[in-house]
Amino acid sequence: MKRQLTTLAIALMMATGSFSASASSHREAPSITKSPKVDGTDFYMFKSYESGRAGYVTLIANYLPLQDGYGGPNYFSLDPNALYEIHIDNNGDAKEDITFQFRFQQILKDLQVPVNGQMVSVPLSNIGAITNDASSAQNTSETYSVTMVKGDRRTGTKTTLGTGFKKPFDNVGNKSIPNYAAYANSFIQPITFPGCGSGKVFVGQRKDSFAVNLGETFDLVNIKAPATEFDPQAENKGLNTLEDKNVTTIALEVPVACLTAGSETVIGGWTTASLRQGRLLNPVPGSDISSASKEGGAWTQVSRLGMPLVNEVVIGLKDKDKFNASKPVNDSQFATYVTNPTLPALLEILFKSAGVKAPTNFPRTDLVAAFLTGVPTLNKPANVVASEELRLNTAIPAAPKASQNRLGVIGGDVAGFPNGRRPGDDVVDVALRVVMGKLCTIDGVNTAVGCKPSDAPVGGLHFTDGAWQSPTQFGETFPYLNTPIAGSPNPANK
Repeated sequence: MKRQLTTLAIALMMATGSFSASASSHREAPSITKSPKVDGTDFYMFKSYESGRAGYVTLIANYLPLQDGYGGPNYFSLDPNALYEIHIDNNGDAKEDITFQFRFQQILKDLQVPVNGQMVSVPLSNIGAITNDASSAQNTSETYSVTMVKGDRRTGTKTTLGTGFKKPFDNVGNKSIPNYAAYANSFIQPITFPGCGSGKVFVGQRKDSFAVNLGETFDLVNIKAPATEFDPQAENKGLNTLEDKNVTTIALEVPVACLTAGSETVIGGWTTASLRQGRLLNPVPGSDISSASKEGGAWTQVSRLGMPLVNEVVIGLKDKDKFNASKPVNDSQFATYVTNPTLPALLEILFKSAGVKAPTNFPRTDLVAAFLTGVPTLNKPANVVASEELRLNTAIPAAPKASQNRLGVIGGDVAGFPNGRRPGDDVVDVALRVVMGKLCTIDGVNTAVGCKPSDAPVGGLHFTDGAWQSPTQFGETFPYLNTPIAGSPNPANK
């Protein structure tokens, strides 16, 4: 049997033969493909590893997938009719105790130029240099507000943390914005959390931080296993399909004391986006930038993301929209997808000739620990209701960037995934190995999660998609994610 197989966890999608998707959570459910502005793509939650920020947790929620840098003239604003939220559960009961809400406003300056004696509105997003001051020649701009809710996200106590925060314009190109990194960094702003300290906030376009090999994956995992007995380069074959894509990032740095409760050091987190129940299209839109439709009614959740890859590789296709609309407290309805997962069985079928065997321990208590409760002695709360959340033990110090292991906990780095998630954690490779039984092969961990090495015949194999994800690829200061790909110049025109 080969020591290393190249594949991808999202082979689960191939069983349907009828749905095209992306990952970590890009276009992962049928309904969300219709509303890309509220499609949550990735969620990160980790102890801040920027120098001097040891007492902070960084929360990063990415939205609006598959952005091309050249996507003008309108580029990629967020939806002013949507509610974007990051939720924190700090007592293990699968209900939000703290929610950070973001609302956006798009402003039209209506720039005009003289043509034949008349001032005529321009069709472009900018007509000169874009700067972070009043001289900016951009036609549209975005601002946002941040609200903190304690208790239920709809009925709890609300505190406005700030309004009028500015969002940088997308990376049009170096003629419009010669130094985009410096320009974007000027939009990192301080934010105060009443009663527990202050932190930072940033919202803006970033290079997509997820790495995955999509094309061959969706073609029935059409990736060759290494020809040699062991190929140490198989994990780094440069197969990241998202290498040239951008996303929009919502990032918060929050003092640990603002997030934890009592003696419990473990917090759970997830993101959502909601739209109004009703939408009325205007058959005769006016010059107001928001006049094309009218939204009303109660908020309706349309996107949800905690642990990466869950809605892609765990939840059955028929329930993907239901999962996006659900709350963690109701996750018992999806339990069978975790305790009796289909992905290992599909990988066994697809790689039968290579001798791949699915784990045999049912119910899969190892996956329950990884996805639904947290791993005992690592990031499992003292009292926990099984639910899909990303869980972080805030008592575990952050690992400096130079000492982070891309495989997180299974690579010996307890400050990494699935104890939270950092940008450089290769969650595809980790999830692949865990779903094929890796936890059952680790002494001490296996007994804690209720399985043994013999339950996982290939639990020691180095499954990978060949799309390298590493801490070295990211920054070590807030907001950590990289400068977005510019829309110009085209390499062929340099």
